[in-house]
Amino acid sequence: MVKTRIPKRKIIHRTVSYFFLTLLAVITIVPFLWTVSTSLKGQNETIFSMPPQFIPSNFTFENYLTVWNSLPIPLYLWNSVILAFFGVILPLIFCSLAAFPLARMKFKGREIIFYLIIATMMIPGEVTMIPIYLILTELNLLGSHTGVILPGAVSAFGIFLMRQAFVGIPKEIEESAIMDGASVGRIWFSILLPMVLPMMATLGILSFIGAWNNFLWPYLVLEDSSLYPLTLGLYELQGTFVTNTRLVAAGTMIALIPILLVFVFFQRYFIQGAYSSAVKG
Repeated sequence: MVKTRIPKRKIIHRTVSYFFLTLLAVITIVPFLWTVSTSLKGQNETIFSMPPQFIPSNFTFENYLTVWNSLPIPLYLWNSVILAFFGVILPLIFCSLAAFPLARMKFKGREIIFYLIIATMMIPGEVTMIPIYLILTELNLLGSHTGVILPGAVSAFGIFLMRQAFVGIPKEIEESAIMDGASVGRIWFSILLPMVLPMMATLGILSFIGAWNNFLWPYLVLEDSSLYPLTLGLYELQGTFVTNTRLVAAGTMIALIPILLVFVFFQRYFIQGAYSSAVKG
């Protein structure tokens, strides 16, 4: 049996890559671990110390119970679920509908339209807030969940992701469906969409994270506190317990748990979608 010898340069390259990736992972996870540790510490334990104490001396869930009983967290969670649900469903529908003709149909100006859509990604979201706010004012949608949901119903980034997924599908599959008498809508819904599920999962996860963590736009649109999502509720929490970092950390972990669960359950599709986008790009 012949053993393949790995070149020394490749070994050095891998070692350096692993070192920086490990360093980056540590830098990323340390603040998360500190937040978890702080949320589980009692009132008599030190929070700010050097070196940091990541393992509490006495584990307690008192901070979580205090936050849960002090603010209407279930109401905030329900509002966040509503915003996140439509913040995922609408981009999946509209972005895939917009990407389908850009990837599978031939018409004049197709590439120009695609590049114009991509060019809008360079415009900061803060620039478009004022005109969108004025439009919602004319439509009497301020102070409602609809006013929060509609501006995020479609995005240039989502159109780009779905187009990349549709481009990678062989043309013969679509031609066979046309010969069998399938309509354009049926080709999009029944044939192409099931073949790009990993990319749809990627877009769904990114849309969920964006909708769940959205703070500035709901803060501008919503006026009634009973409509606040969890992000605005946590902002109120920080004002209520401004000196109690333990309670703020506990509220942050409550808001973070749904995101972690979604990513854990769909991470396989997320990785497949990200990989296929990179290869087909």
